[in-house]
Amino acid sequence: MSKEKSRIILKLSGEALAGTGGRGFDIEICRKVAVQVKTLVESGFEIGIVIGGGNFWRGRTGNEIDRTKSDQIGMLATVMNCIYVSEIFRGEGLMTNVLTPFECGSFTKLFSKDRANKYFARNMVVFFAGGTGHPYFSTDTGVVLRAVEMDADMILLAKNIDGVYDKDPALYPDAVRFDVISMDEMAARGLQAVDMTATILARENHMPMRIFALSDEDGIVKAARGDFKGTTVTVG
Repeated sequence: MSKEKSRIILKLSGEALAGTGGRGFDIEICRKVAVQVKTLVESGFEIGIVIGGGNFWRGRTGNEIDRTKSDQIGMLATVMNCIYVSEIFRGEGLMTNVLTPFECGSFTKLFSKDRANKYFARNMVVFFAGGTGHPYFSTDTGVVLRAVEMDADMILLAKNIDGVYDKDPALYPDAVRFDVISMDEMAARGLQAVDMTATILARENHMPMRIFALSDEDGIVKAARGDFKGTTVTVG
């Protein structure tokens, strides 16, 4: 596909969107995201959005129900998140559409590359909800899959933590953040900024990432433009 605009797939942490409450949504955080995305769209970027489901469901931490059913609940949590955040975006004057890899009646549209490209051509923000549509895959893997399918230029990962560290900064005050790290080194060190399946898929398809904290002021805009506080994960 030939395209003139820069296309970015942005992954938003569900927990980060919940703010200090940890559940549901912090409306002001969602609005700040919308304003930043609007700035990027108006400056010529094509933006796709993937949102995690952790503000509603963290089923993998327990064994109360079957793993497949737990993952299906998590996928539905991402659909709820995308529908909600897309409406916040619309309130800021953006055009949006939500695509899922499985039928959700009239709530969403069924994902296809052609449909998503049609929406991008209309300057819409495209929400890719529902993960991969299959259990045993995280939304990290889902965002890489969509980025590769949609010929994106890069992935932006807006998380609770401001980049990739050599060890867990919540446990080790002397942890050091990488400004740049290759996917090979990240995999060799066993660093879990994104899960291993997502890392391998991104590396094999030469899909770079920028990881930063959603709480950073104008962090999404800065990351898209390359002048940000965080970590660039390279494919070399």
